[in-house]
Amino acid sequence: MQNLQNYRDYYEILGVSKDATNEEIKKVYRRLARQYHPDVNPGNKAAEEKFKEINEAYDVLSDSTKRAQYDQFSNFWKRKGFPGKQQPSKGKSWGDSSKSSRSANQDVDFDKYPDFNRFVDSVLGNNERKETRNSTPNSGFRVGNTKTSYTVNSRPTKRDIEARLTIPLEKAYQGGNERIRLEDGRSLEVNMPPGMVTGQTIRLRDQGINGGDLYLKITVASHPFFRLEGSDIHCQLPVTPSEAVLGGQVESPTLDGLVKMNLPPGVKSGQKLRLANKGYPIDKTTRGDQLVEIQIVTPKELTPQERELYEKLRQIETFHPRANLI
Repeated sequence: MQNLQNYRDYYEILGVSKDATNEEIKKVYRRLARQYHPDVNPGNKAAEEKFKEINEAYDVLSDSTKRAQYDQFSNFWKRKGFPGKQQPSKGKSWGDSSKSSRSANQDVDFDKYPDFNRFVDSVLGNNERKETRNSTPNSGFRVGNTKTSYTVNSRPTKRDIEARLTIPLEKAYQGGNERIRLEDGRSLEVNMPPGMVTGQTIRLRDQGINGGDLYLKITVASHPFFRLEGSDIHCQLPVTPSEAVLGGQVESPTLDGLVKMNLPPGVKSGQKLRLANKGYPIDKTTRGDQLVEIQIVTPKELTPQERELYEKLRQIETFHPRANLI
């Protein structure tokens, strides 16, 4: 919290009203943090100072206890009767004696404070006062030749925060270093473990607020070819009619790249073949399997030679799939 000499209007810094909700404050802070982040404005000292002001304001206004203290403290900033003003008579509050002022301060007994400095001590819960003479005039309050400065005896409260991170299946499988950008504008290098799954949480120590921890909640994005079910990976592999009839080796994609697999002759559409140990990691030494579902695909366009061969095959083939329907 700032002393009164260096009072800052945190609401004005963030551009929000004094009755703004926590959600509104958070939304505005994220926008401003991205706008003035040093990574976005390299070498811009003005943006760097603005970024510091924004974080300072958010640190206070996002914490209900700090915000309440700040609101109580700032209510008296421009009141009359403080250092340099004449102290009111016994029984009247410091500053403006109007009804509205007395009403606003009806819970504060100013008679028990010998001067405004003692009042500030009480508001901030500050028990440390340092009095020096002939010091610079901009670091505290000055009464006569004595300058009284104040130190708020409170440590910032550590707060853990959570962020959601969606990553491709390949990256979730491989792990490794990844640079991520958080909503508050920070950019972090994160060492991702291999074999991540949706719902998993990664803890980053000291990356929260005021030294708290940051928890990354992982979501593995859906993949156009692979489908993860437990530790097994499912996929559909298209084959030609001739491959299905004759069998033989075909290549199938896996998370490790293309591998050759053997099709048995006469494989059916919808039949599943297993690639052992080509699934998702279970632990450091064990993996699931990849289940490949065969899909027989017929060509939509034929060359003249292909059409001629299919015509000959139809004339000579002995296979009649509809022979026993009735």
